[in-house]
Amino acid sequence: MTIKEPMVQIMSIPFTKFHGNGNDFILIDEMNEELIPDEMKAQFAVVYCERRFGIGADGVLFISKSKTADIRMRLFQPDASEAEMCGNGIRCLAKYAFDKKYVQTKAFKVETLAGIMPVHAGYDTDGDFAATIDMGAAVYQETREIEGMTVYSVNTGVPHAVVFVGDVAGVDLNEVAPKIRHHPSFPKGTNVNFVQITGSSDIVIRTFERGVEGETLSCGTGSTASALVASKAGKVHGSVIHVKTEGGPLDITVGDIPMMTGPAETVFTGEIIF
Repeated sequence: MTIKEPMVQIMSIPFTKFHGNGNDFILIDEMNEELIPDEMKAQFAVVYCERRFGIGADGVLFISKSKTADIRMRLFQPDASEAEMCGNGIRCLAKYAFDKKYVQTKAFKVETLAGIMPVHAGYDTDGDFAATIDMGAAVYQETREIEGMTVYSVNTGVPHAVVFVGDVAGVDLNEVAPKIRHHPSFPKGTNVNFVQITGSSDIVIRTFERGVEGETLSCGTGSTASALVASKAGKVHGSVIHVKTEGGPLDITVGDIPMMTGPAETVFTGEIIF
């Protein structure tokens, strides 16, 4: 009599790791089939965004087909929430779609929970990838005084609070930002940006991100919000505001429809084995 060894079913989920100015993401390709059921996506992000026991990331991007645009993006964050949009994330998704030839031209559209985002992407002569995102019209909200700080509020796809300071390096983000992020004025919470004016068209920012619940090295929607508020308040001038984040630079074209331009880089590819 032969004793058969039990069958072990092995599942493999391929992923690609990206970053946009240090804001990093795990990307799961669902263009051809659903790999992570919808009811498991939030918990998947909780597990695999963890930097010691998982892959490590500020969020998990899912790319899939869209009925209203060229491709669709969803983003789940380490706290299991789903974000409406992400400026750095959409550039990473754009690079993946461009490299995989899921889009056939440099100009294409991405469906997000914040709406349809027009994108122009490609490589320069040095082989560096960059994408310009049409961020849509910003929604300005009431300016408030919170904990002795003047807090400007604007929605650039996701809610942002902007606080001007003399020196961003001197701000204890983990101490100060949560007081604004969880303030009753923001029933759904808000991202918090501390902004230092460094030139006539230059700003430096640090961002505490809702969902990550900590500082990230860069935030595209936060950079857009900060540049728009600084321009509207007359603190900077010109059509293009240069934003220095902890992870690198972004250029924000201000106006009725702001545009964000910045890089995205592929870090590595891998497989999750079950």
